[in-house]
Amino acid sequence: MLKIRKAVPGGEGTRYVPYGKRRGNESVVYFTRDLSPAGIERIYERVNGAIAGKVAVKLHTGEQHGPNIIPPAWVKEFLEKELPDAVIVETNTFYEGDRYTTERHRETLAVNGWDFCPVDIMDEHGTAELPVKGGKWFDGMSVGKSLLTYDSLVVLTHFKGHTMGGFGGSNKNIGIGCADGRIGKKMIHQKGANQWGVNEEEFMEKMTESAKATVDFFGRRITYVNVMRNMSVSCDCEGVAAQPVVTPNVGIVASTDILAVDQVCVDLIAAMSERDHRDLIERIESRHGYRQLSYMKELGMGNDRYFLIDIDNDDAVIRPEKAVEGVKPFGKD
Repeated sequence: MLKIRKAVPGGEGTRYVPYGKRRGNESVVYFTRDLSPAGIERIYERVNGAIAGKVAVKLHTGEQHGPNIIPPAWVKEFLEKELPDAVIVETNTFYEGDRYTTERHRETLAVNGWDFCPVDIMDEHGTAELPVKGGKWFDGMSVGKSLLTYDSLVVLTHFKGHTMGGFGGSNKNIGIGCADGRIGKKMIHQKGANQWGVNEEEFMEKMTESAKATVDFFGRRITYVNVMRNMSVSCDCEGVAAQPVVTPNVGIVASTDILAVDQVCVDLIAAMSERDHRDLIERIESRHGYRQLSYMKELGMGNDRYFLIDIDNDDAVIRPEKAVEGVKPFGKD
């Protein structure tokens, strides 16, 4: 039986650690400014070396008519060219919305245009347990049962803000998105009788431990692509109620290192001007979201130092400041 341990959350979730103060090894992270299906295809080909067998693609399919999700037409073109036999995977939600039950979830998938390939709602037929190695809150996590039937996982993430996590990157995509809707998500979110009682550093740590269960299950056969487009401070869970987008579009980031891919995205936001990044930085800091990054490092999930490879410019190694140079205010690009 899965247990939630008593533990003390770490701190400093409001503190951004500049690159020069980080220690440890570097991972390779790829970057393109090409926000298009072709951009996804090009960058995916840099990180797909271990992807084989039966492939799942985990992405956020959104609430009905959500304006900021990765366009389904982009994903369709990407899958047709790169992963024609892949299956999109999702789980039902913990909140009562458009994806709370499998029936409503499938209606929402149709409304949003996710009808061009199979979509596996992984907890439709039950749950499974994965161990959380080295976790302080959990010894295991409850996930959608069919997650365990896949050989490889492509984590295709719409990077944006998040109401509880501060930001939603690859860590959130699988930490919340692979946990099943009734048991796993409850373990992460609920404290006592309060459905949403877990927040700040405790929430970041529980979500990250959940993500680690999935990362460890797939081992080398997992890779991450973060699309930095239409970055509202709101998650795609909020659908048409999402706050207006004010942060400039940036591009696409990819790596086989989950910490590095999310860290680069946060660093790209931090490298923008105060005017451009103010709202998203406030969202991250106010929710103590930097704890996602430091806890991934503590759990040995990856590196927060990296070589950022600009695939638009002969694979030049660049800094985040160079990558966001010349970004345009949202709606004017």
